Amino acid sequence: MSDLIVQQPASPSENSRLLLMFHGVGADPANLVPLGQALAPSLPDAWIVSVRSPFASDLRRGWQWFSINGITEESRPGRIAAVMPHFKETVLAWQKRTGIPAHRTALLGFSQGSNMALASTQEEPMLARQIFSIAGRFAQPPTRGHEGQWIHLLHGDRDPIMATSHSVEGAAQLWALDLKASLDVFPGLDHAIDGRVVDKIRSYLNDA
Repeated sequence: MSDLIVQQPASPSENSRLLLMFHGVGADPANLVPLGQALAPSLPDAWIVSVRSPFASDLRRGWQWFSINGITEESRPGRIAAVMPHFKETVLAWQKRTGIPAHRTALLGFSQGSNMALASTQEEPMLARQIFSIAGRFAQPPTRGHEGQWIHLLHGDRDPIMATSHSVEGAAQLWALDLKASLDVFPGLDHAIDGRVVDKIRSYLNDA
């Protein structure tokens, strides 16, 4: 299975937008299609694409950007850095295909997908104006940002896989750098996406 186009504008215009979604480890593009479908009515002039990670998952199902076998705090940044060129090429390829520039692009990741999207904010040039991290984290503290970029951290407070504290700390680090960021913690939510998350993402997209 390759990338899945959830929505393609019937009549693309200079106002068209691009939303690229990146799934978690062991999943596939179909997992985020319902989210894309839920957001589509608010983005009638947008391309919405669920991207497939490039490598077969070590979990013996689905796909991954990097292996989580034996991963540590020390090894995680290096694993992300090793595949970041591929991640950037994927975003740039979709921007070229759609004719939509970075300032009209949004990256949305869940879990490992959000780890990649967040790490991309430390790269040059800016890949997207909005970054949505659902149940994700920075592999290492951010040290810079891009003018006009908006980073949204969304996390359930009952997440047993990716500690909520990662998003809380990430937001604090971004604010300390005077960067534009939001933090939303959802009571009772585990490592998942529910209607509250969808509504919050929709509102941020509409505010862009």
